[in-house]
Amino acid sequence: MLTLTRTFRRVIGRDGDSAPAKARASARTPVLETPPIDIAPNDPILAYFHAGSGAVAIDDLQLDSPAVRALRSAGVKLVVPLISQGELIGLLNLGRRLSDQDYSTDDRRLLEKLAAQASPAVRVAQLVREQEAEVRARERISQELRIAQLIQQQFLPKTLPNLPGWQIAAFYRAAAEVGGDFYDFIDLPGGKIGLVVGDVTGHGVPAALVMATTRSVLRSEAPRLGSPSKLLERVNDFLHADIPQNMFVTCLYAVLEPATGRLTYANAGHDLPFVRRGNDVVELRATGMPLGALPGMHYDEKEATLGPGDVMVLHSDGLAEAHDPQRQMYGFPRMRKLIGELGTGHELIDGLLESLHAFTGPAWEQEDDITLVTLSRSSVHGETEHVLVEFEESSAPGNERRIMDRVASSVRDIGLDPKRFERLKTAVSEAAMNAIEHGNRLDVELPVHVRVSVTDDELLIRIVDNGGGRDIPEPETPDLEAKLQGLQKPRGWGLFLIKNMVDDMRVHTTNMHHSIELVMKLAAKKGADDGHD
Repeated sequence: MLTLTRTFRRVIGRDGDSAPAKARASARTPVLETPPIDIAPNDPILAYFHAGSGAVAIDDLQLDSPAVRALRSAGVKLVVPLISQGELIGLLNLGRRLSDQDYSTDDRRLLEKLAAQASPAVRVAQLVREQEAEVRARERISQELRIAQLIQQQFLPKTLPNLPGWQIAAFYRAAAEVGGDFYDFIDLPGGKIGLVVGDVTGHGVPAALVMATTRSVLRSEAPRLGSPSKLLERVNDFLHADIPQNMFVTCLYAVLEPATGRLTYANAGHDLPFVRRGNDVVELRATGMPLGALPGMHYDEKEATLGPGDVMVLHSDGLAEAHDPQRQMYGFPRMRKLIGELGTGHELIDGLLESLHAFTGPAWEQEDDITLVTLSRSSVHGETEHVLVEFEESSAPGNERRIMDRVASSVRDIGLDPKRFERLKTAVSEAAMNAIEHGNRLDVELPVHVRVSVTDDELLIRIVDNGGGRDIPEPETPDLEAKLQGLQKPRGWGLFLIKNMVDDMRVHTTNMHHSIELVMKLAAKKGADDGHD
């Protein structure tokens, strides 16, 4: 059954004529310009055109048809259906003859032959136009996705907070259709920090714009409104006035006092965060409607304390609601169990992602954005770990120098003697260069994550890249003679250098990341230097 009909108009004296010929035709020949006529899919004239053959005299039709009445009103006397492969693709409409005589049998035969020859060409033209429209639509969608990705990337945090005694790690990966996941860290009065994770319904530019608006309101109002529940109430009323229909935002907002571990939080319909305490994993529960759904909402405000060694995981539903090939869902129970078994920071995030990939299989297409933020209160062998600095640098050539300078600045006052201090700078520079060149392959979109911390007796510098899945070679003792003879390659020599510049080097590889942890003993005596010369 035909669902779309195009109307063709008979126009005399058009393209191909010279200007004088056009003028003569216009002077002596009335031109019939029939307006486009829409024919409904259930109009009986369609069945008539399909059932019959050849030209149809409109005045002779006895059909209760809106299309017939429209054709008569437009002055159409004869209609020749254009049929291509059994499908009605349009109509050739003709008005009265100049002689006012009826169309003869020869006229009809000529028109039917013309229609038979024109129909394939018309169909090809239609298909070309439809293909061009599809290409334009795909280009428009692709452009919208690029704009949405740009908006999201612009508003996601560029650096992680530096909280002494805490470790923060974050991961975000957009689905094919960019959604509205977001996370943020907001500096608050009194040394507190606001933690945000949210998800906007929908995809593309509208979701990205709502995400950007929500983040902006949260950031502007959070320092003034200390209460998480009051802040969510304010954002809800602001969004409800302007948010597009059928859209809303789930959001968890928490305020952390780093010195005490006190956490105050409220939840606007977002997935519950997990907290690992020892061997137990609990959910932090608070209730409230999503932002923008209804005006005048109130939100529960709850408190918790994160003690030494505790780990909190904020997340969106992109991981837990992923499906395997049999459409089984990954699920929150599986996620909760793994949080209880894995480590902290990037190791915890990598473990969750590796578990997801094993569950979904290699052919999985990501269904929704995935956001993971972990917050860990430090505790190393019963000792408090103090984070001196935590930052990221892009994998641009030469940024190993920037990393070395920032690390050196953060550890300048912890008591390393000048010789060990210079050795540390060399090791950091070499490890950072390996991360930039070999781990991230000089991809400026991939960051190198650096974390510098101290315990009572150790300085720890952790450098993480995104080159997981490839084992880091064991440091190989350089043999210059073997190298000159082509028997030994320099691969691993950098690691040998790094290992001999510090007191210990710990290497860890996952499917997502490489990490190298450089260790300097703070209690080392000057005599210990001799073994490194």
